[in-house]
Amino acid sequence: MRRPDLQIDGVTAQAFTLPTDSPEADGTMTWSATTVIVVHVTAGGCTGLGYTYSDAAVARLIEATLKHRIVGSDPFAPTKLWDTLQAAVRNMGRAGMTANAISAVDTAVWDLKAKLLDLPLVTLLGARRDHIEIYGSGGFTTYSDQQLAQQLHRWVHDAGCRAVKIKVGTDPARDPHRLEIARCAIGDAALFMDANGAMDVKAAIASGRRAMEAWGVCWFEEPVSSDDIEGLTAIRAHLPAPMELAAGEYIYNVDMTRQLLACHAVDVLQADITRCGGVSGLLRIADLADAFHIPFSAHCAPALHLHALCAVRNLRHLEWFHDHVRIEQRLFEGAPIPHDGRIAPDLAQPGCGLTFRHADAAPFAVH
Repeated sequence: MRRPDLQIDGVTAQAFTLPTDSPEADGTMTWSATTVIVVHVTAGGCTGLGYTYSDAAVARLIEATLKHRIVGSDPFAPTKLWDTLQAAVRNMGRAGMTANAISAVDTAVWDLKAKLLDLPLVTLLGARRDHIEIYGSGGFTTYSDQQLAQQLHRWVHDAGCRAVKIKVGTDPARDPHRLEIARCAIGDAALFMDANGAMDVKAAIASGRRAMEAWGVCWFEEPVSSDDIEGLTAIRAHLPAPMELAAGEYIYNVDMTRQLLACHAVDVLQADITRCGGVSGLLRIADLADAFHIPFSAHCAPALHLHALCAVRNLRHLEWFHDHVRIEQRLFEGAPIPHDGRIAPDLAQPGCGLTFRHADAAPFAVH
C-alpha cells in the first residue's frame, strides 16, 4: 500500500573505475578503464538502485548539488522529481554530465517506487513483451584478428546473438580486412558496423556501399558525429538498401531527439538510459520515435535497460556491449544472462532486479 506521508530520506552516489580486460578503441577514442557511478535512493526501508557510465565528477555533482533537491521528495512521483532536477541544472546545462547524473537518480527512484509497491519495474511500467533481443557489440579496433574472431564467434554460437557489431574508422585501410574476419566468424548472422563519428560524408557513403555489397553489413552507426544532422541525413539518402543508418547514443533530451527525427536523419533511433534522463527520459524519447514511425534501439548498459525496454512499443533490440556486460555481471547481482540471443527480466524480484555488490566494487572505488 502506498503511504502518502513517505519521503525520500537518503541519497548516495559513488564512482568506481574498472580497468578493461584489454586495450579498447573505436573510430575516435581509446580507453583502458571505465567508470560507473552508482546511486542509491532510500525511503520506507527500501533502497532504489541506479547508475550511469561517465566521469567520477558525476558522483560529486549528485552529492553536492542535486541531493538536497531529492531528499524529502515523493518516491512515488519520479517524473515530478525528474522535472525538479531538470530545472535545478538549468544554469549548468542539461546535457553531458548533468544528464548522466539525472539519469542515474531517475532510474534509482523508479526502482525504489517499484520496490515500495513490491512490483517488478516492468510490471509497474506496463509490460509489452517478456524478453529483449540483444546484439553482440565490441569488436574494438585494438583487437587482434584472433581476438575479434573469437569474440564474435562466442556471441553468435554461445550467446545465440543473431547480429553483432564491430568498431571501424581508426584505420580505414584495415577495415575491409576486419569486416572479412567478422563475416567469416559469424556466418549468416547480421553484421553491423559503428564508426563513432570518425568519417566525413563522402567517405561514409563510400564505406557504407562497399560494406553492404562485399560483406552484407546492414547497419551503419554514427558514420559522422551525431551533431552533424545534415551529414547524417545526406548519408542516409545515399546508403543502399537494406543498410540502415543508426544514431542517437548521445541524445540527452527530447529536443535533440526531435531534431534527428524531423530531419529524417536515421532509420533507427538509439538512446541510452544512462544519458537521456533515465527511465523517464527513455520512455519519452521512445514514444517520440514511435510517433515518427521509427524503430528504437537501446545503447549499452543492458542490465539497466532491461525492464524499461520491455515496456517500449517500437523496440528493435538492445546492445550487449562487452565492456558494460563485464562490469554489470561483476558488480550487480541479478545481471541478466543471455539465452538464444535474448535476455528477460526476473519477475520474481521487485524493482529492476539488481543488487549492488559493495564488497566486490570496493577495490575500484574512486576516493
